[in-house]
Amino acid sequence: MVNLPELTPLHAPSAPAPQLSPSDDRLAQAWQVLHTVLDPEVPAVSLCDLGIVRDVRLAEGHSLEGGVLEIVLTPTYSGCPATEVIESDVLAAIDAAGLGPARVLLQRAPAWTTDWISEAGRQKLRAYGIAPPGPVAPEQGVPIRFMPRRQAPGVPCPHCASPRTERLSAFGSTACKALYRCLSCHEPFEHFKPI
Repeated sequence: MVNLPELTPLHAPSAPAPQLSPSDDRLAQAWQVLHTVLDPEVPAVSLCDLGIVRDVRLAEGHSLEGGVLEIVLTPTYSGCPATEVIESDVLAAIDAAGLGPARVLLQRAPAWTTDWISEAGRQKLRAYGIAPPGPVAPEQGVPIRFMPRRQAPGVPCPHCASPRTERLSAFGSTACKALYRCLSCHEPFEHFKPI
């Protein structure tokens, strides 16, 4: 058996780490679990990456340690067909991690916007072959947009980054995506529509 020298840290911590209460620890663990729950329609990104998970909290009037967790979700749009699957996946993940009991609350206002997608989520979309949406966020709200037949240049190809692309269809595999083709590398791709 070889005796290895004991390693000492380069920098000693200046203050001890704060102690989390059982409820804080449970909330932090719930957030960690939710970062692993993938969107059923775009399995390259988590619900947290998409900004669908708005809050995780303890229900009012419940004990801190065994109380009901409330997971607040904002669907990408009110008629999203994946909403029930998302709710089920969230509750199953929380239950599998032993963090229940839990319930999902749907919060539709303010309405979800693609501006809520994290930078990591945008990178994951691009790596998956989906062009991420551009910014929306006007100060007075999100306008309704009618899509012209030919999309103005500016949706870069996620494969080669060329801006020379054309929209083939206003809808891709889901209502929140449009189908495009790159005129440089000739690869088809989906674009997550900014809303």
